Amino acid sequence: MSSHHLPRRAGLTVLAAAALTAAAVPGAHAAQPKPAAPADTAKTAAKLAKQLGDRSAGAYLDRTTHKLVVTVTSDADARTVRAAGAEARTVAHDRAALRAATAQLGRTARVPGTAWYIDPRTDQVVLSVDGTVTGAKLAKVKAAAGKLGSTVRTRQVRGKFRPLISGGDAIYGANVRCSLGFNVHDSSGNAYFITAGHCGNDSSYWTDESGNELGNVADSQFPGTDYAIVQYTGNVDHPSDVDLYDGSTQPITQAADAYVGEYVQRSGSTSGLHGGTVNGLDATVNYEEGSVSGLIDTDVCAEPGDSGGSLFDGTSALGLTSGGSGDCSSGGETFFQPVPPVLSAYGVDVG
Repeated sequence: MSSHHLPRRAGLTVLAAAALTAAAVPGAHAAQPKPAAPADTAKTAAKLAKQLGDRSAGAYLDRTTHKLVVTVTSDADARTVRAAGAEARTVAHDRAALRAATAQLGRTARVPGTAWYIDPRTDQVVLSVDGTVTGAKLAKVKAAAGKLGSTVRTRQVRGKFRPLISGGDAIYGANVRCSLGFNVHDSSGNAYFITAGHCGNDSSYWTDESGNELGNVADSQFPGTDYAIVQYTGNVDHPSDVDLYDGSTQPITQAADAYVGEYVQRSGSTSGLHGGTVNGLDATVNYEEGSVSGLIDTDVCAEPGDSGGSLFDGTSALGLTSGGSGDCSSGGETFFQPVPPVLSAYGVDVG
């Protein structure tokens, strides 16, 4: 389906599907150096989030101070947060109120071209509207947001929210191209890889860029969620690492939950390696094909064909590229299926 054809390479030896070399994709290695973050930030954030529950709007990494900030709604919880070594910030809306707002948007603003997530940095629900939402649909969305007052912040985004699938080079299905996410294995040592569900829906088998057999789809989930698992049947290497598109790879040893403010990197077969920041968690995006929830929202760019590719932070697998808007020239908003629920659903692990 893609009009461009790039040199193919024998064997699939990396996690993110690797059909393009860095030389073939100018600017592919565009990720910035990773800024310093407090030790065990993700674990601390998860522990405090569980402890505070709906009494907090969430936690985030302050990109200026590189400190973990946890939102609270009471002095008692502020003391708990400080005792755990994080900064506390008192906000007006707790998570229960913000989740109620997202639920209301789900009932009143669920039209293709919209997406929303909770942003603990501003203590609001961010409602994104793409360029396809016009006329009566746009009026409907604005009216729904208006009824929620300052709880919701609306923003216009470039382009169109769509699953990032394309025909061309990388891992090949039946007339489609996607990117491999992470290699995984079950307790018996059987080898699989995980990728986007909308990719798995479109093809039951996959090959590499040289036409070598990779495997068959064992299960695929989309919409609602966006993940699929493919069991290896071909004689190809499948190490636990990610292509960095500069001739090197990043070993992957574990899966982890993303946190707001985290610097992350994405590897994909169209645009190579790019970096950015996690904007929000438990995001919902409304594609024409249906709604997907529970996603990681980021400002990392992506392009068609990057679907299924790896979102990671160092040695930690975080997400699978689902879709978004924009491109890697103008920027955009991109959504990722978190990896931990996928591993749990299939009883597999990375590393």
